Amino acid sequence: MLMLHGTGGDERDLLPLGRELRPGAALLGVRGKVLENGMPRFFRRFAEGVLDVEDLESRTEELAHFIDGASERYDFSKKKLIVVGYSNGANIAARLVLLHPHYLAAAILFRAIVPFVPDLIRDFSHLSVFIGAASSHSRINTLSSANEAIFLVGDPRDVRLELDRDPQRTWSRGVGDGASLPSSPGRGVSSPSSFA
Repeated sequence: MLMLHGTGGDERDLLPLGRELRPGAALLGVRGKVLENGMPRFFRRFAEGVLDVEDLESRTEELAHFIDGASERYDFSKKKLIVVGYSNGANIAARLVLLHPHYLAAAILFRAIVPFVPDLIRDFSHLSVFIGAASSHSRINTLSSANEAIFLVGDPRDVRLELDRDPQRTWSRGVGDGASLPSSPGRGVSSPSSFA
């Protein structure tokens, strides 16, 4: 599982969640390289809720290259990779899904936004996607989260969207009962790594 933190987090932040979601799975925690007021992020933004789309795109490609290298170094299959992202990490994970769906088996996204629609819509039918959003979150509303979920999986019947007024409860519930994750975690690394 590839763990991508939110603004101000680090490569260790989501490891406990990864252990809860998939006990015994190999976890790879990654730290964002962009600093905003000293806080790590995965890509720049111009203001709260205003993303630097150009930087997001180049950083997503950089992350894809990192995954390529990590899959060789730690001997894991990208086709079995599950990405878990929170906020800023979920945004770059969503972009990774849109640009490189062949890299992933599943995506678990907490508080994600999809900032733009790509020119080429790829086949996402092999992916399991979960989007968890707190209905009280200031920048994410129920409609936009539902639209993003439908966009990512392509079929409204395949959407599982978890909404809650309490952000902490949404976070701790994770994928919940109905989610489908691939059955084999594959091999990987069990300790955090810096995104380099």
